[in-house]
Amino acid sequence: MSIKLDVRQVGDVAVVDVAGRIILGEGSSALRDSLRDMVSKGQKKILLNLGEVSYIDSSGIGELVSGFTSVTNNGGQLKLLSLTKRVKDLLQITKLYTVFDVHESEASAVRSFS
Repeated sequence: MSIKLDVRQVGDVAVVDVAGRIILGEGSSALRDSLRDMVSKGQKKILLNLGEVSYIDSSGIGELVSGFTSVTNNGGQLKLLSLTKRVKDLLQITKLYTVFDVHESEASAVRSFS
């Protein structure tokens, strides 16, 4: 299984439930395309729920950073939700944990956009 993306709206926040593996190829390009599509439609508040992500490689990390930059440059905010231990460790090793706004609960994450 590579990646499955489900986008839902919670108020004016787009919550993207990501499941599977964010890896070079289909996984990272699906995430990139989804983020670009939301930005092009004017979505400014995006929350990536990574609770069901089993694995992420360097290409996947690159897509998270690229998506963050793209959303931010278009006046929006991209935040992360429910990191698995593996993803959290990877973000801490790469020092990206300080770049992303990371939340444990969806309710607090959605409120943080206000």
